[in-house]
Amino acid sequence: MNKHPFLTAALLTAGSLITSQMALAYSAGDIFVRGGIAQTDVTSNNGDLTPDNLRLGVSDERGLYYGLGYLFTDKLGIELSGQEKVEHDLTLAGGPIGSVDRMPVNLMVNYYPMGGMDSRVQPYVGAGLNYTRFSGEELEGLDVRRSYGAIGQLGVDLAVAQGLMLNGFVSYADVSADVRLGGTDIGEAKIDPMTIGGGISYRF
Repeated sequence: MNKHPFLTAALLTAGSLITSQMALAYSAGDIFVRGGIAQTDVTSNNGDLTPDNLRLGVSDERGLYYGLGYLFTDKLGIELSGQEKVEHDLTLAGGPIGSVDRMPVNLMVNYYPMGGMDSRVQPYVGAGLNYTRFSGEELEGLDVRRSYGAIGQLGVDLAVAQGLMLNGFVSYADVSADVRLGGTDIGEAKIDPMTIGGGISYRF
């Protein structure tokens, strides 16, 4: 008796069951977490500081990113995301003046155009509010204040297994912070970071 037809039928059945249980689409009620590494490139013009209008420079850096999200509908959800505290080198008129730590936190509404559709590729676009805290200024008396501004992002998740996806995104935030020295305002640091990240998403 030829067993190949039975083996083929069994494999096809198993494959169908696996495929049917591998929910690829985003759907209402889903919770997800994200994590990976991100490169942050700040704007080329970081502002001038008084009294001599000396050019401020802020270095590009990279660090770990994270995210936690929830979908209210198949196509619309909310995400709380951020990045670990990252140390940026500072220069004034080309000379080093130490460093400052930057820690951003974002709250965004995301739209998933393929939500509810059985597709391994799930793009999304988001917009919301960015809060950036600065700390650890090395130059004595230097104080870089916190910043609030808008942020937007484009991203994509690629399903590779049940609940597991590869993630990639690019975001742009409006980050401008008042700078004080010895309690006196001396200008504004324009950061406006563009961040490109890659990692994984896990959906519950």
